[in-house]
Amino acid sequence: MASRAAEQREEARQSAARLEAEGVRNVALTWVDNAGVARVKTVPAQRLPEAAARGVGMSPVFDVFTSDDTITESDHLGGPDGDLRLFPALDRLTALAGQPGWAWAPADRYDQLGAPHPACQRQFARRMTERAAAAGLELRMGFETEWIVTRAPEGHHPAAADAYETLDYPCAGPAYGMTRVVELSDYLRDVTAALTVQGIEVLQLHPEYAPGQFEVTTAPGDPVRAADDVVLVRETVRAISARHGLRASFAPSFVAGQVGNGCHLHLGLYRDGTSLHRTPEAAWGLAPDAVSFLGGVLNALPALLAIGCPSPASYLRLQPSRWAGVYQCWGVENREAALRLITGAPDDPDGGHAEVKTFDAAANPYLAVGAVIAAGLHGIECATQLPEPQTGDPGVLGVRERARRGIVRLPATLTEATDRLEKSAPLYEAMGGVLHGAVLAVRRAEEAHFAGSEAEEIAAATRWRW
Repeated sequence: MASRAAEQREEARQSAARLEAEGVRNVALTWVDNAGVARVKTVPAQRLPEAAARGVGMSPVFDVFTSDDTITESDHLGGPDGDLRLFPALDRLTALAGQPGWAWAPADRYDQLGAPHPACQRQFARRMTERAAAAGLELRMGFETEWIVTRAPEGHHPAAADAYETLDYPCAGPAYGMTRVVELSDYLRDVTAALTVQGIEVLQLHPEYAPGQFEVTTAPGDPVRAADDVVLVRETVRAISARHGLRASFAPSFVAGQVGNGCHLHLGLYRDGTSLHRTPEAAWGLAPDAVSFLGGVLNALPALLAIGCPSPASYLRLQPSRWAGVYQCWGVENREAALRLITGAPDDPDGGHAEVKTFDAAANPYLAVGAVIAAGLHGIECATQLPEPQTGDPGVLGVRERARRGIVRLPATLTEATDRLEKSAPLYEAMGGVLHGAVLAVRRAEEAHFAGSEAEEIAAATRWRW
């Protein structure tokens, strides 16, 4: 333990010297709570060696914070007692292009004796990645990040506004239109440049459907890196927006009744470096383990919604015929299916993969990747099979036709999704009682907080929380 601390201190000392030579004076250490909010402790760059060796103190109560900063409690967590240590992931230490003088690193959480904190979401994602590796599987994951941008008001920026907040969009071009790129070309150029400087490979950036909405897709990586990346992407977009006099929102429902922000999760399965989505002669090109993994994810989607769609605002976004994937079905290149199989170009060995369309950016990305892996591995253990793929929009089918095809609606409320998570034995086993219980407690508190609220009130209250 002592030698490891000394190694960490020396590595951090070298990193701190490099950062200070680049003009970095402060380092933000982030973790994401169970409500999907990125929380932070910061240290001066010269204190990074001490932080790497000894950690930075923080309370375990943050595991039961809700999105509006209310504190609830679970059977294991809550109240003023206890302390944890944040240890920066030095391999992800990044100078922030949008915040000159600052660097960032995600943090793992341990207790004061050096044992992993059982509710640390980042370590949960790592455990599930390692569990997959023990089964001979490599997962490559990536997120699409959608956000809506408005002009920032003069003076104070409220954490939340009422339903009658004036929203001043900086662009007027149509959905997916080049006009929006022209109107905000300097801003979008700076977003791409900042991400690239920070080591994030941008695959594409384009206008989206809602007013002021954009999407950036970044390259896949291992699951923990993918979750780290999406945290860095969001905070970079937020920082560049501020430097342009804009505000960025990643909230699942920005304006009630309009298309919201998703954060779709893409995943590819590999064994010995070979894609399991490129199996000759197999149905849909999927190797048997890929079929079972995706079948496990599809079966677990009702419970996974409590992970990937964690706010009452999430269910304002999850509406039929909006490409949000509200029915429990899968399809080949079907953007209305909750689980979309992407075939890719035939000559691209890495082109085939799957997309979970339901998730949004209120989700903790570490929980999201870990829970999806757990569900998929359970599918392999049970030799789960995929049903027939669906074509077209299930939302336009009659109730009887959907029933005939075996298509059911995914949970339409956070309460229903949380009930399904509570009953999910595979996810309980994977997450452990402490983490599972904390997530349930936060979801129940969010439900209670917004009980009886109108859609417009929910959207307004959560608009600037993510």
